[in-house]
Amino acid sequence: MLTVTATEIKQKLGDCLESARDEPVVIENRGRPTFVILAIKEYKRLQTLEDAIWVLRAKEAEQEGFLGHEESTHRLMERLNAIKAEH
Repeated sequence: MLTVTATEIKQKLGDCLESARDEPVVIENRGRPTFVILAIKEYKRLQTLEDAIWVLRAKEAEQEGFLGHEESTHRLMERLNAIKAEH
């Protein structure tokens, strides 16, 4: 993974974009990693993985079952009362 400073990115943007086709490019600001440049193909791959994780979580939640009307209302009221008590 290529790492460049914010100053370098200003001077070498074309080179950094070209490198990002093959690997993420980390941009540091004041010595700290702040941004990452990714090829769109890699970005879409990561989005697809995230979507798959959410689908799995939804399926797991569905298998655990859903709350009925009374239980949902009870839990919502508990949360609302807790919020009111904080303020």
